[in-house]
Formats: sequence, C-alpha cells, structure tokens
Amino acid sequence: MNIPKHVAIILDGNGRWAKSKGMPRNYGHTMGAKNVETVCQAADELGIKYLTLYAFSTENWNRPENEVNALMTLLESYLKNCIRTADKNNMRVRMIGDASRLSEKFQKRIAELEEASRDNTGLNLTIAINYGSRDEMIRAMKKMADDRDHGVISKDDIGEELFASYLDTKELPDPDLLIRTSGEQRLSNYLLWQLAYSEFYFTDVPWPDFHKAELEEAVRAYNNRDRRFGALKEE
Repeated sequence: MNIPKHVAIILDGNGRWAKSKGMPRNYGHTMGAKNVETVCQAADELGIKYLTLYAFSTENWNRPENEVNALMTLLESYLKNCIRTADKNNMRVRMIGDASRLSEKFQKRIAELEEASRDNTGLNLTIAINYGSRDEMIRAMKKMADDRDHGVISKDDIGEELFASYLDTKELPDPDLLIRTSGEQRLSNYLLWQLAYSEFYFTDVPWPDFHKAELEEAVRAYNNRDRRFGALKEE
C-alpha cells in the first residue's frame, strides 16, 4: 500500500458527537483530545511520517466565551501531558499559528514541548492552534516586506519556494492527504497554500469516533487516486 508521507486532518464533530449522546459540547472536546494520541499511534504504525491536526482556528474565538475558555484549558493541559507522551512514543511536536494571542503560560507550554521533543525521530506531529491560512499568509507577506525593506531579499527573489519559507509550515512537506471528519466538505481556512495538490477525503465519522480503522480506510481511498500534479501520464 502507498502510504501518504504527510496527512493533515480537520478535527470536526466533537460538539455534535457530544450532543448526540446527551452530553455538553465540552465533553465532546475532552473526548476528542483523548483521541489525538490514538490517531497518532495509528498513523505511526501505518508509516505516516507527518501528521498535522487543526485544533483551534483563528475563527474559533467567535464561539461562546465559556467554550473558548474550556478549549484553551483543554489544549494547555494536553500540551503539558504531551511532553511525556512525545518522549514515550519518540514523537516530535510542533505548533503552527499565531501564538501572540495566547497567554504567556500557554506560549511557555508550547516552547517547552517543542524543545523537549526536538530530537525525537518518530512521527512528526504538528498542532495548529490559533491558526488560519489567510492569517498565516498575511503574516508571511509582512515578514517578506520587512526583509525587502531591509535589503535581505529583492523583488526578483520572490517565488513559490521563497514564499513557502516564510510560512508556519516551512519545516514540513506539503500534505499528501487531507481528511475532514463529521461530514462537512470545506477547508475552513486550513493550509490553503499547502493543500494545492493534496487529495481530499471526507468522512461522516465524527472526530471522537475516528480511530485506526477509519484512518486505514482514508489511506485506502488515497491509494485509489491518480495524482498527476497538473500533468498527463503517458499512455
């Protein structure tokens, strides 16, 4: 089986999953967070090298304050515990997104986790927190403009490769496969530049119920795709 090197996932359906069980939305987020380790282990066992998860978008701040606060607390707790998990599973963890809106304590957790897992050689897990692709590209363009003003780059230097080097994902290959759980079929401002030639897989299964079997099904579907990157294959 052809295993995608990099899989990106939009973790959707926590709230609806909880509601279907007569539980509050925050219960769904808690169970969704617990499922991250399950899917990381499954990805590693399948031979996936990079896994990028959309945990909290720039637009998620528009949700009710109590839900946002609960999500921030949950994510911070996950990052704290993830140091031990990363060490146990030889997993390297990175964050992408604009950390400036996060609390100093939260930013410290991110820095500690990235530093503690820097030399791990197993699965590369990237977690998108306060991430939006349009925001990412605007931040990148502002950095490029500053560098041009200071003579670091010239207009003639600007191309796809240079622009990509200013993005949050500069250390990562572009995703081969994008998975979105819980039935929605849109990108929701996620990795718009990086997903240019990715294969998309949408499933009705909500994130808390998305386990190894569902990941394997997505990889099987990926294997049935004909990736041509805009070219034609010779007959």
